[in-house]
Amino acid sequence: MAISDKDPYNARETARVLLLAARAVRREARGKSIRGIEKQLVRIREDAQEREDARAAARRKARGKR
Repeated sequence: MAISDKDPYNARETARVLLLAARAVRREARGKSIRGIEKQLVRIREDAQEREDARAAARRKARGKR
C-alpha cells in the first residue's frame, strides 16, 4: 500500500529511500561517488511505479466489468 496518493512507495521502500539518501549525503560530503546509491534509488522507484501501475490497471479493469 502506498504512503499517499501522490507517490508509489510503500512504507518499507520509503524507509529504504530515506536511508540511501542519508548515505548519499554523507558520501558526497566526503567527496566520494554516489553513483551506486543513485542506481539503487532508481531501481526502487521503477519497481514501485510498476507495481502501482499494475494495481491501477487492475482497478480500471475491475470497474469495467461491473
